[in-house]
Amino acid sequence: MRFLLPLLALGAACAASPAHATDLLNGKDMSGWTLVTPTPSDINQVCVVGGDGTVAVAGKPIGYLVAAGTYTNYQLHVEWRWPANTPKNTNGGVLIHIATGPIDRNTWPKSIQVQTKVTRGGDLLPMAGATFAEPLSTKPGAAVPQLNRMNPSSEKPYGEWNSADISCHDGVLECSINGVAQNKVTGCNPASGQIGLQLEGFPFDLRNIHIETSSP
Repeated sequence: MRFLLPLLALGAACAASPAHATDLLNGKDMSGWTLVTPTPSDINQVCVVGGDGTVAVAGKPIGYLVAAGTYTNYQLHVEWRWPANTPKNTNGGVLIHIATGPIDRNTWPKSIQVQTKVTRGGDLLPMAGATFAEPLSTKPGAAVPQLNRMNPSSEKPYGEWNSADISCHDGVLECSINGVAQNKVTGCNPASGQIGLQLEGFPFDLRNIHIETSSP
C-alpha cells in the first residue's frame, strides 16, 4: 500500500520559504489564460465569467486552457463542478508542469495530469512523454498510462463544487480531492512548467484557482 503524507504536513515542512499567493482567475475576464485547441476558438466564447466570478466553460473544444507563468515549487488549489445532468463519461483534468505542446495527437501537451474525470478524481496520467518514478497501474505500452488514486472516490455529487489541492516541490507531486489524499509521485519529469485545465468537450464551472509559490 502506498503511503501519502497529508498536504498540510508537506506545507509545514516547507514553511521556511516565504509564500507568495496569486489568484489565477481575476473574476472579470480570462486575462492571463490561453485556449489551445486544434480547432480555432475564441476563449471569451468558450469561457464566460459570471457576476460572481465563476467561469462557465462551454463543452465545445477539445484541448486545454493554460495560465501564464512557469512554476516549480508551489501549492495549487482548483475548484470545479459538473452540471447536475452531466453524462457518466464526463472527463477533464488539471495539467501540471506543462513543458511544451500540443504533442500527443496534436492536442495534448507534455505534462502530468491530475484526473478530474467523473469517479476517477485523483488518478495521475503522465502525458506525451512525461514520467515519474512510481510504477503505473496500467500495463506497459498502454494507450493511456495511469497511476490509480490510492483511496475510494472522494468526489461530490453532480452539481456540487469539488476541490483539488496539488503540491509540487522538487519533483514531488501530491494531490488531494475534497480534502482526501489521493496520490503522490516522485521524480517528476518535467518538474516545472505551466498550469492548465483539460477540455474534453464537456461543460463545467470553475472558481477559486489560486497558487502559492515559495522560493527554492
